[in-house]
Amino acid sequence: MLVRKLRLQRGWSQEQLSAMSGLSVRTIQRIERGQNAGLESLKSLAAVFEIPVSDLQASTRSTEDESRLAEEQEVITQVRDQKGFYNHLISYACVMFGLLIINLITSPQNLWVVWPMLGWGIGVAVHGLNVFESLSLLGADWERKQIEKRLGRKL
Repeated sequence: MLVRKLRLQRGWSQEQLSAMSGLSVRTIQRIERGQNAGLESLKSLAAVFEIPVSDLQASTRSTEDESRLAEEQEVITQVRDQKGFYNHLISYACVMFGLLIINLITSPQNLWVVWPMLGWGIGVAVHGLNVFESLSLLGADWERKQIEKRLGRKL
C-alpha cells in the first residue's frame, strides 16, 4: 500500500514506475495489492522513491499482519458461530428429552411432543445450515458484494 501511496503522491502511473524501477507492471500491481515482494524488487523501488528499503519492508510486514489479523478474526467468528450452534443443539436435545419424558408419563396415548420437536427442530436445522454455510442465499460472497457496493468500490 505504501508503494501505491508514494506512486500517487508523485503522480506516476504504474507503467512509469515500472520503467523507472526496471520491474514489470504486473510486479508493481502485485506489490500494491499487498502481496509479498522480493528484496531486489524492494531495493529497486526504494531507489526510485529515494527512501530506505526498511521503510518498504515495514509496510509489507504491516500489510501481512493486517491480512493475518483479518483472517484470524474471521476464523474466530466462525468458531463462535459453530459453538453457538452446538449450544443450541444441546439445548434442543435436553429440552426435547425432558418433554418426551413428561409426555410419556402424562399422556402416552397422545404424542403431543412431536409438535414442539418439529417446530424447534426446523429452527435448529436452519441455524446449522447458516453456520456451516450449506444454505448460502445470503452467504459470505453476498455480504462482501454488499459491503463493496455500499463503500462505492468495484469488485
